[in-house]
Amino acid sequence: MRTLLTLVAALWGAGTGLLLPRAAHRFSVDPGRPWSDHCPGGHRITGAFAGWLGRANCRQSEEAEQCGPYGPSAVTVSTTTALTCTALAAATAPHPETAVWLLATPVAVLLALIDYRVHRLPDALTLPLAAGTAALLGLAAALPTATGSWPTSLLGGLTLGAAYLLLFLINPSGMGFGDVKLALSLGTALGWYGWQILLTGAFAGLLYGALYGLGMVVLRRAGRKSAIPLGPFMIGGAFTGLVLGAFAAA
Repeated sequence: MRTLLTLVAALWGAGTGLLLPRAAHRFSVDPGRPWSDHCPGGHRITGAFAGWLGRANCRQSEEAEQCGPYGPSAVTVSTTTALTCTALAAATAPHPETAVWLLATPVAVLLALIDYRVHRLPDALTLPLAAGTAALLGLAAALPTATGSWPTSLLGGLTLGAAYLLLFLINPSGMGFGDVKLALSLGTALGWYGWQILLTGAFAGLLYGALYGLGMVVLRRAGRKSAIPLGPFMIGGAFTGLVLGAFAAA
């Protein structure tokens, strides 16, 4: 049963990952703009799902230097999403919260891509992710094989969100308000497995971000005061916490 669920998770991750590159490009815009309607060559983006999902590839011009593939690599994004879903399913299946993690993973990967590209976490993704995670975990908690606590999950989301809000108020230049909103959903997910996992995942995210920043300084690709995208590392820390929490609850 676990092997079958892991295989399904891998296919789910690979399939949904292939749909993300175009959305990543469209959301990778400057602050103040909700999204982009055009490819780098200036042509309006069209296609399936109102031009939001699928590979980022413009074929509307014969000028190869202006069009063609753009945005993140579909193969890389698909592989990353598939590996993440596989690891989560292997750790948590066959419990009902597995479905919640698999549904949230493509959105989390998309947020990580956008934040890495333009240091931005759109409300159109962070807020639905927070509400959806809380609601779906509530449904999972009603099933007999659930391994977590929904009340602690909700408190975890509020706690981590409040902690990041405090950090934002202390040093607004070092953290975006999008990180605060992202913390709501990540705290909700981590809180499902208890306070220790919440602290572990939150600390891991900050640690990953600090190591990345230190590495950029050492390689002279950034200065000590350079801004770094914290979202991908927050998500990476949450992934670490969920895997550890699932193994502990098994």
